[in-house]
Amino acid sequence: MPKNTRKIAIAGAATIGAAALAFSVVPADAQTTTTDAVSSARVAYSAAPVQAVKASVTDQLATTSVKVDAIEAKKKAAAAAAAKKKAAAEAAAKAAAAKKKAAAAAAAKKAAAARKAQAAASRSIERVAVKKAATKTYANNLDGWIKHSLDIMKSKGIPGSYSGLHRNIIRESSGNPKAINNWDINAINGIPSKGLLQVIPPTFAAYHVAGTSWNIYDPVANITAAANYAADKYGTIDNVDSAY
Repeated sequence: MPKNTRKIAIAGAATIGAAALAFSVVPADAQTTTTDAVSSARVAYSAAPVQAVKASVTDQLATTSVKVDAIEAKKKAAAAAAAKKKAAAEAAAKAAAAKKKAAAAAAAKKAAAARKAQAAASRSIERVAVKKAATKTYANNLDGWIKHSLDIMKSKGIPGSYSGLHRNIIRESSGNPKAINNWDINAINGIPSKGLLQVIPPTFAAYHVAGTSWNIYDPVANITAAANYAADKYGTIDNVDSAY
């Protein structure tokens, strides 16, 4: 018999002997008890690894669930932060737009007020210009002629007063603008005195005031030229009380 065969035979005999010994010691119902004990031991022995695996899987699932929950919480937090940031940005944009709109409205209001003020100023200037440009009218009589002459004299710097002009006019022509002296020395010399203040043609031409008529019989032109001559010779027509 080979070695290995002998070893197996010996082991088997030993096992049979141990089993026989166990049956001889244990009571008659021991088979059931022993069988149950062995079966229980086997269940207990084989169940331990299964429980450990189950616990490990449960722990892993629990850990995974926690991780998933944490990830979801982070996602929610990030989404909430993004929504808050977006809302803040929108609010800031609305505020900026409102501020810009208000500034534009204020600028438009200010510009409108400036235009209104400018228009009012322009109208005022136009009224003043029209008032200044309006032609002053004078009565077509001795009073009107003297007043018209005085305004021209004032603009040219020629001295004289209403009373001085009126006094000399009445003495020289009695207020007749067509008066002519045909008897004095001037008339004899062929240059008779003419008009309200009896001015000879050479004197009228020499002292004619620009802006007035060149007609020696024109009342205003005659008065103004005579006043200009009197201012040169006597200082003013007011100093003349006789023929000049």
